[in-house]
Amino acid sequence: MRILLVASAFNSLTQRVHTELRERGHRVGVELALGDDLLRARVSHFRPDLILAPMLTSAIPEDIWTAYPVLIVHPGPKGDRGPSSLDWAIREGAPEWGVTVLQAVAEMDAGPIWASEPFPVAVCGKSELYRNEVSDAAVRAVPLAVERFADSRFMPEPLDYSRPDVRGQLRPYHAQEYRRIDWSADDTATVLRRLRAADSQPGVLDELFGRQYFLHGGHNEDRLRGFPGSVIATRDGAICRATVDGAVWLPQLRPRRTPGGPATFKRPAVDELGPELLAGVPEVPVTPFEAATRDTWSELRYREHGEVGYLEFAFAGGAMSTDQCRRLLAAYRQAAQRPVAVLVLGPPRDFFSNGIHLNVIEAADDPAEESWYNINAMNDLVEAILTTTDKLVISALAGNAAAGGVMLALAADEVWCRESVVLNPHYRLMGLHGSEYWTYTLPRRVGSEVADRLTRETLPVGARRAAAIGLADRVAPGSAEEFRAWVRGEAEAMAAAPELADRLVAKKQRRAADEAAKPLSAYRDYELAQMRQNFYGEHEPYHRLRRNFVHKVRPQVTPTHLLA
Repeated sequence: MRILLVASAFNSLTQRVHTELRERGHRVGVELALGDDLLRARVSHFRPDLILAPMLTSAIPEDIWTAYPVLIVHPGPKGDRGPSSLDWAIREGAPEWGVTVLQAVAEMDAGPIWASEPFPVAVCGKSELYRNEVSDAAVRAVPLAVERFADSRFMPEPLDYSRPDVRGQLRPYHAQEYRRIDWSADDTATVLRRLRAADSQPGVLDELFGRQYFLHGGHNEDRLRGFPGSVIATRDGAICRATVDGAVWLPQLRPRRTPGGPATFKRPAVDELGPELLAGVPEVPVTPFEAATRDTWSELRYREHGEVGYLEFAFAGGAMSTDQCRRLLAAYRQAAQRPVAVLVLGPPRDFFSNGIHLNVIEAADDPAEESWYNINAMNDLVEAILTTTDKLVISALAGNAAAGGVMLALAADEVWCRESVVLNPHYRLMGLHGSEYWTYTLPRRVGSEVADRLTRETLPVGARRAAAIGLADRVAPGSAEEFRAWVRGEAEAMAAAPELADRLVAKKQRRAADEAAKPLSAYRDYELAQMRQNFYGEHEPYHRLRRNFVHKVRPQVTPTHLLA
């Protein structure tokens, strides 16, 4: 079937639907919603059997949905309508929500229903929920809707609020008036729900030190206390703010844009506020070991079960700044000294990594210099993993990875992916050659020809295809929690296997042979020579592309790599 995906952005869900439908044999094109006339032209050229909108923030023109069948993926249960479905679900503490695939009609979200799938609402931020439970439900609902569409005998279900299974309702836009926090009265649970309902976008508008900021992210603190609303601690770029009965951590802030002023973007909270405003606020560190046993915010956690060590890291948006890379490297080196046979890397949920931190780079006094520091810090981390020869290292991807984050995963001995994972093993869309030793690890896994195609085509790769071409070693189905349990069982079985000693000997021998043939330093020097040109050279597109990404400047046309 010829299916055209229409989306406001080629986001994680759109990519996942794209890979899923392609793997099922459909011809899939993607058109970004950049204007009605452009969309009409693309539809006329592609002549789809079906138009599918996985993520859309604007209406499809009537002349299109009357001429072609158009199915909308709505992140709400049957009957739910409005642009802020997940925000309301989190704010109200709903235990279960849903994804509904419905047909486009004149009235928004009111068309006939082709499929609907429920999901449990995890206790997490909106964007994490979207990339996990929402996406899992959508990838169950969309293929079912497509199968039903192909069956001429199936009739979609009209929206009927008298039916007992239609529990949704029309809800208003979740404006800042609903998000406002009263630090003098709201308890921690209320504060966290409001922060989590706005974590990535749009944030919660609030005041700090007499200035207005959008707060992004929200995590509980189990020990620190203070005067409600006051900033009582910092940690690794985040600030801790007291509530009436506890405290919460705020990792990122975005200044409110002033009329006529430049666009603003999210930054680590400590960087945004600066040392003058935070004078006298103590830095309260926590070790990865300690964080694993507490209900507090930390980007790093380390735990052990038998002969297996688990180094968990969770960076907002998957981006890793120079400082974050260095902290993770220090934690990795400590973990590598532990008496374990297998070391598992990766967060329990959400992004594995998306490489260097473009927002931090954009805010730097010298973005080229900060880019250079950041890529070298990433390389130091990857090199430490590649040169660990006394342990088997597993990259466990419960969530997506892109660019240098994929290459970080490939530094391990094995790559295990949850079935839902989407990989983007390329750098070209940011105008970069790329580093992280990819010229060594990627061809070693998939061969030179496939490596060239992956980095040139700039298309997402689903987990099953990644395993088929050698980009991943093992793939497991299920939720993030089920994947985590599977990883633990498999890793502990690997640590107990009698052949482990032989595997470690073979690993050490292969690393020595590879080093003799071509040292890692040669790969690094070559890659960094290209990256230096990308960062410092005249007429290089990187700085413009990075700026557009950070400031969310939309492209004028759909990128050619998305066109089928």
